[in-house]
Amino acid sequence: MAPLSAAEPELVRIEVTADDDARRLDQLLAARLAGQTRSRLQRLIKEGRAHIGRKPARASSAVRPGDIVTLEIPPPRPATPRPEAVPLDIVYDDADLVVVEKPAGMVVHPAAGHAEGTLVNALLHHVTDLSGIGGTLRPGIVHRLDRGTSGLILVAKHDRAHAELARQFREREVEKTYVALVWGLVQAGRRIDLPIGRDPNQRKKISTRSRRAREAVTRVVKAEHLRGGSLLQVTIATGRTHQIRVHLSAIGHPVIGDADYGGKRRHVPPHLRAVRALERPFLHAARLVFSHPRDGRRVTVRSDLPPDLQAVVARLRSQADPSAAH
Repeated sequence: MAPLSAAEPELVRIEVTADDDARRLDQLLAARLAGQTRSRLQRLIKEGRAHIGRKPARASSAVRPGDIVTLEIPPPRPATPRPEAVPLDIVYDDADLVVVEKPAGMVVHPAAGHAEGTLVNALLHHVTDLSGIGGTLRPGIVHRLDRGTSGLILVAKHDRAHAELARQFREREVEKTYVALVWGLVQAGRRIDLPIGRDPNQRKKISTRSRRAREAVTRVVKAEHLRGGSLLQVTIATGRTHQIRVHLSAIGHPVIGDADYGGKRRHVPPHLRAVRALERPFLHAARLVFSHPRDGRRVTVRSDLPPDLQAVVARLRSQADPSAAH
């Protein structure tokens, strides 16, 4: 299938074989056009863009061997969010995907109260070779980070890449590593296996008390102890909303600076006063490993701690007992 054109619609022509006898039109197109979602194909059919021979067809129309199916795929529509020249660090970029570093405080998608200045607005400005997702000139956000969390986000440039990367996240084939600073002593090797979901009393929060909790697994792979705090490397097999913050809080070690889940403290011992400089949770998406959607090779991208978090760690280490770090 040729890439989408910015000016002319693409005309796809398919000859039906015996293997496709009596198949629904939408099923045939979904099988032959791997880069298109079935929902979008059904929408194009409904718009009258699909024909069997010379006759307009419906999604449920059955095809027969020898039929010639044509489908007109229009160029992507302009995105609703406006491109904005918001500063953005791009750490990996090719024809299929881009990996960027989201700064803390930036919202991923435009929403009520955040119509501008989002990651999507920035991507529309910086990424000039989008082919479109679902027929719209927009980046394909495959996963998200909380507003207060910094670090790596993987973005697809077209439907085929988006579908494959979404599958990898769904099938837990993507390795995701975070760096978190928490209160108290946490040992490396700790595994947190607690289902989570919407809190029954505070709908904006996530908790382990949800009536519709879903499986969530978090592992602590490295720990550096800093006299009352622990600098952790954490991996997640699942990717639930607020998962790391909720899990670490649930075991009594909330992320420092996290006001929503118990990470803010009024009384801080003198050797930990550096954390008072934090204006957000100390949580950073530091590493992503995934299979490239075009050729399957494993891709690893890394991100260093941003300056605000680096400064806190440097001050804590300078005051920590060297024998306590490992």
